[in-house]
Amino acid sequence: MAVSGIVRGAGIGLVGRIDRDALIAPYDVIGHPPAPDLNALAELAADISGTPTALVNLMGENTQHSIAGFGREPGVCDRADSMCNVILDEPGQVIVNDTRSDPRFADNPYVTGERAAFRFYAATHLRNPQGLVLGTLCVFDDEARSLDDRRIRGLGLLARQVDDALELRRRTSKLVDAVAELAEVRAELTRSNEALHAFAGQVSHDLRNPLTAINGFLEELQYSVPHDTPSSEYVARALSSTHRMSDLITDLLGFAKLGGELRREPVALRNLVEEVRHDLAPALSAVGAQLDVGPLPTVRVDPTQLRAVLQNLISNAAKYRHPERPPLIALHSCRQDHAWRIEVVDNGIGVPRDRREEAFSPLTRVHDPHDSSAEGAGIGLATARRIINAHGGQIGLDASPAGGTVAWFTLPDPAEGGSFVGSHPPRSARVS
Repeated sequence: MAVSGIVRGAGIGLVGRIDRDALIAPYDVIGHPPAPDLNALAELAADISGTPTALVNLMGENTQHSIAGFGREPGVCDRADSMCNVILDEPGQVIVNDTRSDPRFADNPYVTGERAAFRFYAATHLRNPQGLVLGTLCVFDDEARSLDDRRIRGLGLLARQVDDALELRRRTSKLVDAVAELAEVRAELTRSNEALHAFAGQVSHDLRNPLTAINGFLEELQYSVPHDTPSSEYVARALSSTHRMSDLITDLLGFAKLGGELRREPVALRNLVEEVRHDLAPALSAVGAQLDVGPLPTVRVDPTQLRAVLQNLISNAAKYRHPERPPLIALHSCRQDHAWRIEVVDNGIGVPRDRREEAFSPLTRVHDPHDSSAEGAGIGLATARRIINAHGGQIGLDASPAGGTVAWFTLPDPAEGGSFVGSHPPRSARVS
């Protein structure tokens, strides 16, 4: 019986020149033992078709890789000898009832008996998500035969399962590589943080020793010069400069330390805010600041580091107050996608739009640096960003409706299990 091959389905597999080795490499199956799931799918293909042999083949530039099989050991062969290579550009499923009667296969070594003596051959393309042909799911028999439509359709559906299994392997391999790269980056960041901490500690030590000596000398000199004279004023200015330098060294050391390794634990943000309120009570009271605290969630964070962020943002809200009105500071939270957004809103002088990002650069002050009423080295917001970034969040500045600033930050909540502490209406309290 002379039965030629038939073609079912639609869709050309290859368009233009493709580097086939690069196309199949990401699936991480070449050179590895057959995966049990792919072997099981090959066995199912043989069962559906009623044939003794089934193979899962991927086609490289010059080599066909049989990566799983049933009834025949997977292996490799030259692409020129491959039966599947012949039909790689066919538009759909290929069913060849008698290979000896098909001119495409009559002289193939897998038909003539040189390597095998297959009489029946059926193949379905395997494709990546972009539709490019990776190889075939094929079945063989040593006897000529035919398949009914139900079996042919079953092989087509099974090939899509092989596609999914291969894609899962590709994504898993990519994920493993990403995790390994992330671990390497994390290790490098740890080394970098440790080196930065050690460097900052050494610099702090090297600067503090002479600064302490200078400060001691100036204090003695202050008692030696007459009061209310130009000399006493010069000494007072010099002392003030050494104090600012000491504060700057402390801030720089804190910048190096914070944002490194985190010690996360469940933290009620309201409790943290109350601690900050207590610490800042004298400064807030001195400027008549009112701090309103709304409902806040419990989150998993490093309490020491997040406390530093809250203290900086609340103190900034009081520090950069408007000269014509007392500071009103509101602190509240809301859900934003898979994170909590915490906002500190004030009615102060605000931050110009074009300088809001600049405010997070170390040693930067976006307001008048000569304004003695708002002292600082410009380290606070840089440290806050370092801490929030380490927690996987973001931080920024916006304009508030009251004309001041909204200082906000986000904290990821993957479990979406954060709970509110103090879910009653926002409490207003004047610091006294």
